[in-house]
Amino acid sequence: MYNVNITLSPQDAHSEKSIIAAVERHLRLPKQTIQSIQIVKRSIDARSKQPKIILQLQAYTTVQQKYEYKNSFNYKNVVNSEEVIIVGFGPAGMFAALQLIENNIKPIILERGKDVSARKRDIALLNRNVQIDCNSNYCFGEGGAGTFSDGKLYTRSTKRGDITKVLEALHLHGAQNNILYEAHPHIGSDILPTVIKNIRNTIIEHGGEIHFNTRVTSLIVKDSRVCGVQCYDNTTYKANNVILATGHSARDIYDMLYKQHVYIEPKGFALGVRVEHPQALINEIQYHNHAKNKYLPAASYAVTAQTNENRGVWSFCMCPGGHIVPAATNENEIVVNGMSSSLRNSPFANSGIAVQIQPNDYLTQDNPLSGIYYQQQIEHNAYLHGGGMQNAPAQRLVEFVNNQKATLLPKTSYLPGITPSPLHTWMPPLVVKALQEGFKIFDQKRRGFLTNEAIIVATESRTSSPIRIPRNQTRQHIHLNGLYPCGEGAGYAGGITSSAIDGIETANAITQQIQHKLY
Repeated sequence: MYNVNITLSPQDAHSEKSIIAAVERHLRLPKQTIQSIQIVKRSIDARSKQPKIILQLQAYTTVQQKYEYKNSFNYKNVVNSEEVIIVGFGPAGMFAALQLIENNIKPIILERGKDVSARKRDIALLNRNVQIDCNSNYCFGEGGAGTFSDGKLYTRSTKRGDITKVLEALHLHGAQNNILYEAHPHIGSDILPTVIKNIRNTIIEHGGEIHFNTRVTSLIVKDSRVCGVQCYDNTTYKANNVILATGHSARDIYDMLYKQHVYIEPKGFALGVRVEHPQALINEIQYHNHAKNKYLPAASYAVTAQTNENRGVWSFCMCPGGHIVPAATNENEIVVNGMSSSLRNSPFANSGIAVQIQPNDYLTQDNPLSGIYYQQQIEHNAYLHGGGMQNAPAQRLVEFVNNQKATLLPKTSYLPGITPSPLHTWMPPLVVKALQEGFKIFDQKRRGFLTNEAIIVATESRTSSPIRIPRNQTRQHIHLNGLYPCGEGAGYAGGITSSAIDGIETANAITQQIQHKLY
């Protein structure tokens, strides 16, 4: 076996035969010496005039039948094992459950939303602007927010845990091979629901329980320790340990904690808009004269800026060949997000553009829920300017930057519909100013980015939680034993992969506590 790093043209990197020939030339081996390859890492370098594909791979003189996992997945039968309650079946809860099963502990999962098949029907109604189900939508339901909003797996949280284990577990349950080696892996909203179903089946087959349409309304606490939860229908579930993995849009959970005097604290978060360009334009900006090269994928970008007031502005959840989707969880609010299918073949490219918000921007009367109220007000303002239902307010990009009147809008990927609106007149001034500065800086870095062919759609307000649920070194709440805040909703992750890692590490922390008591 040979470890090889090579750089190829997009066309040569598209063919395994061409890759093998290039490897043999690189290693100065006779032709037909290499019989198979396994890509370890694949990335695109589009900084020069000629885009290149950078490959890190393993080359074999024999035929390799399949990818060899670096992790073993030894799922045990946990029917009669000690139980742990998991509130929420998004990435954090899902991977916590898988890890508990590996650790011979039984997960009892309580999910407020529906399974992916029923959830898909509710999302179809939402996209058609018919109705919104407050417990089954783009944010709530089996698999969490990522299931129907893209399935991007890139994270910078490499120090938090084993990213490879997350990717391999998703691959084991049906995700495509390339998530194991792409620099920015992506499953796609057309494939991820099947992967989620397979994970559900693994959990159930090994003795775990999953209860859908089960919204938790209170914690059962005795002597400063959680000993279970109560649900909306007064059903109770008892266990010595509870993982709270509800995601950052479960505002009723924050309200519940506040009312039960469970300590929570405000934190910084991000707020902004979705910007949408024609994908062809982004291809030209990124690939230059090679924008129409059929061997190159739909181009993506990542941009950052620091304003004159030292406020950060950055792109977030960029979706090449994607769609803007309605991500509200209640009526009378407009929230948008982005997604792509696995093929990324939409004629549009969109990205969240987020502005850094700090607690002193919104905090009132030392109420930790102030950030939630701040989000809600902006989302409601978007609803008022959107024209009803899930119609979203939008504006051409140059008009927004120059404080101009909102005129007729171009076509968009946002299915419920968009309404011309002067966003600069009603969004928070600190957000408007930062966005306007940021877009100008982005255009300096990506010439052509600032154009009236692009639109911005409000509001991108659920990129992160404005609240943290503090925990100690054992991952338990700092004041309440047995409660394990986890994932995005607890303020300790951002995205599918980092949430999954947090779920795994939380499950391992609980296992250590249980084993310590046994011995």
